[in-house]
Order: sequence, then C-alpha cells, then structure tokens
Amino acid sequence: METVSDGSYMRTAHYATGDERRVYGWLRVGHRPRKNALAVSVSPPLLPALPHLPAHVRNLFDLNCHPDAVYETLSAMNDFRHGLYVPGTRLPGCFEPFEMAVLGQQIGVKAAGTLAGRIAEAFGAPVETGVAGLTRAFPSARDILALGGEIADRLGPLGVTRVRANSILGLAKKIAGGEIDFALCTRPETEIGKLLSTPGVGDWTAQYIAMRAMSWPDAFPHTDHGVRKALAPLSGSGILETAEAWRPWRAYATISLWNSL
Repeated sequence: METVSDGSYMRTAHYATGDERRVYGWLRVGHRPRKNALAVSVSPPLLPALPHLPAHVRNLFDLNCHPDAVYETLSAMNDFRHGLYVPGTRLPGCFEPFEMAVLGQQIGVKAAGTLAGRIAEAFGAPVETGVAGLTRAFPSARDILALGGEIADRLGPLGVTRVRANSILGLAKKIAGGEIDFALCTRPETEIGKLLSTPGVGDWTAQYIAMRAMSWPDAFPHTDHGVRKALAPLSGSGILETAEAWRPWRAYATISLWNSL
C-alpha cells in the first residue's frame, strides 16, 4: 500500500468517481526543502480524482498546522522535562479514514503494518505502479461489507481475532453508511462517542482514530503505554491533570511524548 524510498513517500489510492466508477492508481510525495513545500505526482488513472487529492495529502502531512501557535502552549512541556517538546512537531494524519480506523485496532506499528499488508493482499484491488512492493490498494469500507459470510471467517486466517473482526465490520458499516464523519469534524467528541458505541472499540482506539483520522488536535490517549512511560512517575489522574495545560494541542503533545522514548 505504501513505501518510502529516495526521500519520497509513495502509496496506492482509489476513488469513486461521480459516475460510480472506481479508479485506482498511485501518488508520490517528495520534499522540497528550499521551497518549504511538498511536491505531489499522481499516476494518470487518478487524474479524475485530482481535485480531491490535495486535501488528503494536506491531512496526511498536517500541512494546515501553525507550529508557532502549537509551540506557544506546548513549550510548557519542557518545564516537565527539558527537550520534551520540539518546535515544529507535526501530527501525522491519514490518507484514508477507514484504513486508519482498521489499523487503529492494533497496538504497535509493526502489528499494524503486518495487518495492513495482509488485508490489502487478500481483499485489495491490484494496482500497477512499477514500484517493488507497491502492488495493492487497501479495501474500502464497502469492499469489506461486500465480502459476505462471517467476517471472523474471512479475517481470521489473516491473524485477526473474532472480537477485532467484528469491530472492523462495525466500523465499516458506520463509515459506509455515513454514520461516522471524519471529514472537517466540528464535534469530535460526538464522533468519538459513536466510535465507542462500536463493540470492541475502547477509549485508546477511539482517541487514536481521533488523532490520525479526524486530525483532532486535542485528542489524548492518556492510557497509552508510551504516554505513561514518558510521563513517569505520574499516575493516570496525574497525567490528565498535567495535560490540562496542553489544551487544545494534546494530540501534538502525545506525538512529542512518543518521540521522546
């Protein structure tokens, strides 16, 4: 689905056009440091989706961030430990919300990457890219709903437990049906409540999805192992009390805590 090589990020993508056709292709994002900009290239099949691509890239790389505003608040993190917050830290977003919602079920980057590859290989459409290892698009929520049969039987052979398989199915139903809206989320707490009403989705997963898929700057998975380790010896209540001073940028604070480990 995605790879990084020679300083460029590449990934597969798919879109439903206005006439309900599905187009598949790939895009490349490179860094242009002298211009403080990113350069984006897309494959010809994705040209019908060109008006929509910039928003996805901006979300993925957090290009709407104003670092000075974040630093004005989070510089206080350095009172807790010197160098804990680094100016300019961004909040990595996502390219496709359902993809992130599925991978948010996994605790650990390695496990998420392994699962992403397995799901894409099993249920994703092939994409010709000419790049080694970049061969499949991640299935959409509708693709998962179209699998038929027991979802645990379809995802179980990929290493997904029955509980998580049912959670993925529940998320697919809500996203495909428009019940959960990740785009321009004006009331993230409401959407988080909808996530929490999905069987198998707990607070950590909901907060993580809010960070990455909703780009909510104040999301805070305070029960996360890395957060607790970085803020030791604070307890759960102590972590929440300390983090009050980091509002409304607690998601950026979380990234800084993880980076400090």
